Amino acid sequence: MADNKKEQERAELHRVIWNIANELRGSVDGWDFKQYVLGMLFYRYISENLTAYLNNRMVEAGFDGFDYVNMTDEKAEAAREEMVATKGFFILPSELFANVCLRAALDDNLNETLEQAFKHIEASAVGAASEDDFKGLFDDLDVNSKKLGDTVAKRNDKLVKLLYGVRDMNLGNYQDNTIDAFGDAYEFLMGMYASNAGKSGGEYYTPQEVSELLAKITTVGKTSVNKVYEIKLTDLIRYGERGVAA
Repeated sequence: MADNKKEQERAELHRVIWNIANELRGSVDGWDFKQYVLGMLFYRYISENLTAYLNNRMVEAGFDGFDYVNMTDEKAEAAREEMVATKGFFILPSELFANVCLRAALDDNLNETLEQAFKHIEASAVGAASEDDFKGLFDDLDVNSKKLGDTVAKRNDKLVKLLYGVRDMNLGNYQDNTIDAFGDAYEFLMGMYASNAGKSGGEYYTPQEVSELLAKITTVGKTSVNKVYEIKLTDLIRYGERGVAA
């Protein structure tokens, strides 16, 4: 049953990615397309992650029905310092993925709205332990690129379709998913890009099933594990050659 659910989730994710690809066909392709989808997917993820965390905190405090999405930016500022310390970043309610999507089709300055939101998210981590993790995080998601269109209106039209495509991904509760949505999206997109380049997707990533098997083999007999790292054979050979040369 679990395997069937995993395949259904994976098929749904791939279907939506294909739909986005069709919407953006002729303007964004290859590597750039991958960056746009992953960047927007990550924007959705951190928005929902922060929202779920704050909503749960407020419900536990006795505020039933609270939803961070509906909070004003002014009131939300009170949580900034704690969220940066706890989550590593902060997003104002008006700049959450859900709220930007809600206004997207009517926002004549959508490109500027997104650019500002991304800059604010990165800036929220400045001076915190997470600063290096967020610095330049959205650099590859260029909302002002002419690849999206020759005019602002055309670019915004593509951005609306990109936002809606990522919004329509039926990911539910990330913790309840049997697949790693981001990892799977990355694999699928890399496979598409590799195919166009006449290469195998395996040259760019290790399939999830292989990584899971290697992790299980590595942790057999262990009661606790801190981290498991993967080093590709090509990297080992490269490091070995450097060692011999030294």
